[in-house]
Amino acid sequence: MMKNYFLLVLSFFTIITVAKAQKQDTLSITLENVKYVYPVRFLNITDEGQDLRMAYMDVAPTAKNNGRSVMLFHGKNFGGYYWTNVIKALSAEGYRVIVPDQIGFGKSSKAFIHYSFHQLAAWNKQLLDSLGVQKASVLGHSMGGMLAVRFALLYPDRTEKLLLENPIGLEDYRKFVPYINTEQQYKTELKSTAESIKKYYQNSYFTAWKPEYDELVRIAAGVTFSADYPRWAKVAAMTFTMIYEQPVVHEFVNIKVPTVLFIGREDKTIVGKGLLSPSEQAKHGQYKVLGKETAAKIPGAKLIEFENCGHIPHLEIPNEFLVALMKNI
Repeated sequence: MMKNYFLLVLSFFTIITVAKAQKQDTLSITLENVKYVYPVRFLNITDEGQDLRMAYMDVAPTAKNNGRSVMLFHGKNFGGYYWTNVIKALSAEGYRVIVPDQIGFGKSSKAFIHYSFHQLAAWNKQLLDSLGVQKASVLGHSMGGMLAVRFALLYPDRTEKLLLENPIGLEDYRKFVPYINTEQQYKTELKSTAESIKKYYQNSYFTAWKPEYDELVRIAAGVTFSADYPRWAKVAAMTFTMIYEQPVVHEFVNIKVPTVLFIGREDKTIVGKGLLSPSEQAKHGQYKVLGKETAAKIPGAKLIEFENCGHIPHLEIPNEFLVALMKNI
């Protein structure tokens, strides 16, 4: 009897401990409980009969204003929160820095709409218009690189420079990645756990794991505990489809603005990599090759390569990346 009592008490405290841990780790799907370093504002948008909010940071120069602006486009699995060191460095050099969370990401609305790079680009132009910014350099990382390319193609007169940090879309994934529809991808997204997310980040983003990267996992995994996670997962699947179905690689030749590529040579990112056999994976996503091929396609493009660096140079080799960025912005 006494043994059963202690087991009951132990079970009770175990449940309470797990519940507290989950409560601490649970994040809303609009990241209200994730603090960005700079104040977050919202641009109101109406699309497909829905009222949406586009979150952004507008950071003033902390040094003498040089009269120039930079807009930062985040990758698919991130939001404005992972740009902090880049924002600080740019503002310290006199730049105004505008950092949107794209619709469907970060603190912005998780809308059930048709996602397109054309529409996202138009909303970013609308953001610049609302802020009275006539021209900006655009730095896009990963999926943000695909968006930055589309923005530069649509609005060359508003793009001072196109800066691409390990952009995805350097290949046409439709040519070698098997097609899966949004519903199939949604079911895959629903299976995400803290463990699977960390494993993916370790294998896909960095050449060596550092403790500070755990914060990225905490945010990405935190939303999986939310009761609204199915909405997050659905939007993630919809934007996966956007990336797959809307390549920009065939239009690199049409870019008319000064372009710089910042490439971590150890990056092997492929959208839909898990759908490929190991032998097929080895044929694609080789950024040490793709960087040079892409620079050759873009008129007048400059290529800067980083050794021993993977998918996110601004986090893996921050000092080296920021030095290169400041010299070429």
